[in-house]
Amino acid sequence: MKNKITKIALLSIFSLIGIFILFNLIGFLYAYITPKLDISSANAFSVFDNKGKLVFQGNGNDSWIPLDEMNENLINATISVEDKNFYTHWGFDYPRIAKAMMVNLAAGEIEQGASSITQQYAKNLFLDFEQSWKRKWKEMWLTYELEAHYTKDEILEGYLNTINYGHGMYGVSNAAKYYFNKDVKDLSLSEASVLAGIPNSPSDYSPVDNFDLSKKRQKVVLERMYNNGYISKEEMDAAYKKKLVLKNDDFGSDLSSLIYYNDAVMNELNNLGTIPNSYLDTGNIRIYTTLDVDAQKALEAGLKKNAIDENSETAKVMINPKDGSVIALIGGLNYGKSQFNRAINSLRQPGSTIKPFLYYRALENGFTPSTTFFSKETNFYFDNKKTYSPKNYGNIYANKEISLAAAIAYSDNIYAVKTHLFLGEEELFETLKKVGITSKMEKSPSLALGAYEVNITELAAAYASLANGGKKVTPHLISKVVDKKGNTLYEYKEKKEEIIFNSDITFIISELLTSTYDTNLIDYTYPTCISMTSDITHKYAIKTGSTDTDSWVIGYTPEVVFASWAGYDDNSSISTNIVAGNKSSWIKSMEKYFDKKDASWYDVPEDVVGVLVNPITGNPVSSKNENKKILYYLEGTEPNLKEGSYDKQEKQ
Repeated sequence: MKNKITKIALLSIFSLIGIFILFNLIGFLYAYITPKLDISSANAFSVFDNKGKLVFQGNGNDSWIPLDEMNENLINATISVEDKNFYTHWGFDYPRIAKAMMVNLAAGEIEQGASSITQQYAKNLFLDFEQSWKRKWKEMWLTYELEAHYTKDEILEGYLNTINYGHGMYGVSNAAKYYFNKDVKDLSLSEASVLAGIPNSPSDYSPVDNFDLSKKRQKVVLERMYNNGYISKEEMDAAYKKKLVLKNDDFGSDLSSLIYYNDAVMNELNNLGTIPNSYLDTGNIRIYTTLDVDAQKALEAGLKKNAIDENSETAKVMINPKDGSVIALIGGLNYGKSQFNRAINSLRQPGSTIKPFLYYRALENGFTPSTTFFSKETNFYFDNKKTYSPKNYGNIYANKEISLAAAIAYSDNIYAVKTHLFLGEEELFETLKKVGITSKMEKSPSLALGAYEVNITELAAAYASLANGGKKVTPHLISKVVDKKGNTLYEYKEKKEEIIFNSDITFIISELLTSTYDTNLIDYTYPTCISMTSDITHKYAIKTGSTDTDSWVIGYTPEVVFASWAGYDDNSSISTNIVAGNKSSWIKSMEKYFDKKDASWYDVPEDVVGVLVNPITGNPVSSKNENKKILYYLEGTEPNLKEGSYDKQEKQ
């Protein structure tokens, strides 16, 4: 019986091997009879920022270097560390794939990759960065096509001229100039081994950002060169010990996070539906975007504050609220580690960042900043015998009447749910649909607390309607696409202006959102953004939101909306460090953005009046009162002012 089972097992294994070999043979033969792909023009595209400056260039650029003019050490280093069997396999290194699978299964995580140089080059020949099985099948067939129609030297040449070396540098010629200010042929063994180590994880192994990690990676590269017989032990030791001299120019002008923005651009390009497939397949296009390089630098300035641990992630979006143009975007902490672009693809629970839309609707329906509800731990009962028991953060309750202004400052959940139920659940639902939230939602009590998932870019665009005085905008990254002859293939046309909010009320909301970091609202608890107060040098409207798994900060001025999310991809619970890090990251980036420009604020509308009140109770007070703030009201709805209870000149 045992022998019979063994024979069946062996037969099954040999059958699978036979099917596998047959499948690969068919794939290779099929690729051989298909038309030859013109890799010299594939992915030939250029991306420009909002000032018309080139920020990204794909295949087919002027810096293409023939293989016979490249540095031999660089070629040998790349083959040694990326694909030592490159010249002997047919595009897939199956023994290496099998070994990597065993290592990863034993470790319970991805510790080794097994992509060949041909496979990596195939990835570079696409204009899109979609992460899907369809994409992977396409890469596989293209790998077969490359191996069927091109020599190994031609494939290696293409790879070295298109691979990502970090900081927006694609191709070894650009990388050699950027890091060492040298031509490729002039690189030393020490320099070549450093460059060869970068593509595995550009953001980790850049000698500019992580010199120590770069040296560790260089040691791995040199050891593999030695093991493969390309260099002697003496050459290996000398190259590692040689002092690495980077060029002295300012490295800050190049952005390692730019790949996420470019990723989002390509995603939008593929979804336009107006660019002929021939251009998407072969490239030769110039893409003009809404990217503001200074804004992208500002996002990067705060990025390290989000790196709480090796598994935490973030997504950040800056939008011009006047027209919806996305001026900066980051989809994760490390593109080399994860290509998933959270800024455009993820859906997360927004928590309390939904509340400004609820309170806009409340103000539109007769509420004022002084409207009060009693805030205490509450169980809500409904006709269907269901109950809802929301909690405040930290289980902190006022146990007294508080104003709408205080409810925003403290992000009081009891006040929010009472407002939501008072208005009717359809009010907030319809408002969110009106501002462009397309994610699936339901009319429920928990909608007021952001219990349904949204996309960060979509939510940032919704906030733009508050920031611009009520106009709905469409978030977009591409302003124009032209072909190599200068013919316009696409141009963004701003949709007919759709006013969805009252500008008087958006002004009041914007002012109320400054309460989140105002020390005048310190009472039984603290405003949600009080930890940011000491770093704030401009006037911002800010709202935070936290769930068990998500941390959000969204804020704006008339010039910019900035949304930042932090958390874990696997929906693990977040710690207070994640929340604090996201707040710190937001204010660092926002202050950096306005470092060399003025942040304006809104003029008081004609039909709005300001009254000095106690912002916690909503009652008018004298300037001598300890807790005071000017709150704004639609004229005629301001609180009843009694003689002697305020300084008349303080009504504005």
